[in-house]
Amino acid sequence: MNLGFDDRDGLIWWNGSFVDWRDANVHVLNQGLHYASSVFEGERAYQGRIFRSIDHSRRLLHSAKRLDMDVSFSLDDIESAKQEILARSGLSEAYIRPVVFRGSGQMGISVAGADVHFAIAVWHWENLFENRSNGVRLTISSWRRPPTLCAPADAKAAGLYMICTLAKNAAEAKGFDDALMLDVDGNIAEATGANIFFVRDGELHTPRPDCFLNGITRQTIIELAKGLGLEVVERSIHPDELSSFTECFVTGSAAEVTPVQSIAQFRYKIGDVTTSLMEAYGSVVTMTSPNLSIAKLLPN
Repeated sequence: MNLGFDDRDGLIWWNGSFVDWRDANVHVLNQGLHYASSVFEGERAYQGRIFRSIDHSRRLLHSAKRLDMDVSFSLDDIESAKQEILARSGLSEAYIRPVVFRGSGQMGISVAGADVHFAIAVWHWENLFENRSNGVRLTISSWRRPPTLCAPADAKAAGLYMICTLAKNAAEAKGFDDALMLDVDGNIAEATGANIFFVRDGELHTPRPDCFLNGITRQTIIELAKGLGLEVVERSIHPDELSSFTECFVTGSAAEVTPVQSIAQFRYKIGDVTTSLMEAYGSVVTMTSPNLSIAKLLPN
């Protein structure tokens, strides 16, 4: 039975305390709900260890700052809270969702007098895509990522995901798994919740993260690729190039490394580069020295 997310056993870390999962509620007149004053992270634990945990915590604090939200917990506080809620969950393979949002102290666009809340939940979640092993199918969305003059693209802010939801819903309604989103200039940006990579002539090509989040998994894959001797090219990529690539995959904490079998009418194979990076990522996330830098975890 697939229970809703409001009706589960367990605990949620809530403003420094542990509360029953079903009691972790907010009022309907909540500024985070009405005006998108919310930032979050998506993280994974492997064998009981949260992969690149401190990098996620730092990004969360950065995102909160970008939305002018004062977080009353330090980086060390957040790290301790994540480790404890993970331990209390009893899960070794888990998804971790920290979220910072404004509450009901103020209702309006102005944030004067608004209260800020911090929660962390942990649950078991498989890969974002059910048919990952066969490669996912993407369509090209009519929705585009906003330019940096219109939105804080370097923040993992809830409001930025509205068009992602619209794009993914439209894609699924047409029988696709997800959608490829372009930027305002018509260049390739990302999927709805994952960064994208292409392979051509043994080189790895990926869009520059100028109007979308520079994902932590994306950064990991770039370092792993370089460690494997692959040339990584970050540049503007136009949809006209889609027919020139032989492999494609998307990355993210939820998606991990997921092959793409097609984008619209263009088809790709799950080739050696994709397979090697899937294996390398699988190895690095399960290593037992999470405090070392990624560079030190790469093969010699």
